[in-house]
Amino acid sequence: MAKARRPTLGAFHQGTVPVIACFNKAVTPLGVDFDALIRALQTFVDQHVAPVWGTRAKLIKSTDFVKGAWAVVFLEDADHAGSLGYHDLTPDGLPESKVFVRTTLANGELVSVAASHELVEMLVDPAGNMMTTGPDRAATYAYESADPVEETHFQVDGIPMSNFVHPAYFQTFHQRGTVSFDHLGKVRKPFQPHSGGYQIVFKNGKWRHAFGSASKAKRFAREDRRGHRSEQRHRSRTSRLKRSDTRASSRRKRPA
Repeated sequence: MAKARRPTLGAFHQGTVPVIACFNKAVTPLGVDFDALIRALQTFVDQHVAPVWGTRAKLIKSTDFVKGAWAVVFLEDADHAGSLGYHDLTPDGLPESKVFVRTTLANGELVSVAASHELVEMLVDPAGNMMTTGPDRAATYAYESADPVEETHFQVDGIPMSNFVHPAYFQTFHQRGTVSFDHLGKVRKPFQPHSGGYQIVFKNGKWRHAFGSASKAKRFAREDRRGHRSEQRHRSRTSRLKRSDTRASSRRKRPA
């Protein structure tokens, strides 16, 4: 009898409320108290994301990966992530998001916005593999819930959190202005990125980014996007997602 293939756990919600371990391996100050940030992220999920998307979660503070839990890891940059053995999934094969503190601040962005951006996208599409049809029938569109409204945010407990699209954004039958396409009302019709956002599109065997404005395209080109969950989508078509190696992270110290 053939041995059953072990499933890739990151691809399934499995009908449970995930526990998400949040831990900080960065040296650069976050610009916000870490405990306050985790509390605000929990409120962000409970009062804003879950009522719209039905994606509940319990966030906990930790010092490293927690067995059976998803993860949000704060690191210096993509090179730091690689040196510590942080990759695409947790050691258990569960969803993992990385927030690059030094890179985020160098881009003039807020760590809290970057963290909530990654969190909502992980909750809506845990494996980073969901696609949908859209206005161009020859293309498919990535189910990224924060990219289309990037650069817009709102306050939760006094801490800025990322805007995100609502399910109607991915439903072409809605007419302009008839429903809420995003949480802040910045988008007026389906598949129309805000001026500060973008939509990932797959067409003719190639990935491309449909930007909300020419200025966004220029800013995007200057950014270091390595290690972002949306970039995993590109690699996952040609290679397996890689689990983080806790042995590597325990052997190495944080960068000076």
